[in-house]
Amino acid sequence: MKIARFHTPEGPTRLGRVDGDRVTDISDVVGGTSLRSILPLLPSLKQEILAADGPSHALADVVLEAPIDNPQKYLGIGMNYKEHAEEARAAGIPIPENQMWFNKQVSCITGPYDGIVKPHLSDALDYEIELGVVIGRRCKHVTVEDARSVIAGYLVANDVSVRDWLQKKSPTFTLGKSFDTHGPIGPWLTTDDEIADPHDLRMTLSVNGEIRQDWATNDMVHNIYEQIAYLSQVFTLMPGDILATGTPAGIGAMQGRFLKVGDVVRAKIEGLGHIENRVVAEGSAP
Repeated sequence: MKIARFHTPEGPTRLGRVDGDRVTDISDVVGGTSLRSILPLLPSLKQEILAADGPSHALADVVLEAPIDNPQKYLGIGMNYKEHAEEARAAGIPIPENQMWFNKQVSCITGPYDGIVKPHLSDALDYEIELGVVIGRRCKHVTVEDARSVIAGYLVANDVSVRDWLQKKSPTFTLGKSFDTHGPIGPWLTTDDEIADPHDLRMTLSVNGEIRQDWATNDMVHNIYEQIAYLSQVFTLMPGDILATGTPAGIGAMQGRFLKVGDVVRAKIEGLGHIENRVVAEGSAP
């Protein structure tokens, strides 16, 4: 299933099942408009969601919102694609021996087609396409073998980064990764049962139509299940927690090509759809 949070131009947030170029309202069937709250129930609600025949809208006529409302955690892993790690090493950045995780404050999350604000204080705004994994149920000490069972689904993420804050003013990465609007996700949640192998998906990112990143998720150093097992040793993962699982080679920093106001960034992952965000000046409507 593909489940979106959306609203019509004058209406409140609703939950919908996406079929092709239409979205069918399922809010009454699932008893609300919070996708995060129903994630543990998705398997038992599947047949009701598939059978729902509420009001239907063309996707072109609605505004898609960030699929996961108010997640507790948004975590990202650094240098988790082999080729990206090698380009970083060539630039003098050592490859970490263990999984290297950082926090993106959840206040950075924004919708799949909302603007990305370029801060006045930086000219080093960068992009990173990532496969986002959404946790489906509360879990701790998950084994690698059982890790897939705790995944609700997947989404496209752009781990927008302010490089000068990332490398000089925030050695923990948190500040440079957490500016407002620097966490576009979406366009909807694609449930795990729709994806045969999350480690075999093509991912592309373009800026103004020019491909900057074009890779596959099979290049991860630490696969998704190893990531979940590693993190769940430390803290309890909760329904709606988002894990950004790494970015492939081709980020702007390695080429000295940073985002400018007016640039349009499109990130697409096979089977999941795409998100597209225009860079806007700070102080303008995002």
